[in-house]
Amino acid sequence: MEISKVTSKGQITIPIEIRKKLNLKTGDKVVFIEEGDRIIFANAAMIALREFQEAMKGEAEKAGIKSEEDLNRIVKQIRKELWEKKYENPD
Repeated sequence: MEISKVTSKGQITIPIEIRKKLNLKTGDKVVFIEEGDRIIFANAAMIALREFQEAMKGEAEKAGIKSEEDLNRIVKQIRKELWEKKYENPD
């Protein structure tokens, strides 16, 4: 258990062990989530990543991506198409 004191401005110091566990660095944003009578404190970027992963669940299979090589191939193709659109076929 870690304890911090709230300043007159409502600020707290996050103990180093908690910062390490949440992978928090200077300038990172945090989120406070209310769950009943508890407040969950988390790294906002990690929450956003988890929500994105959940939203995208199953999409790789639908797109026929079964391996990292498939994904790399699609990324290369998209980059090629964007390059051609921007530099080879300017309208």
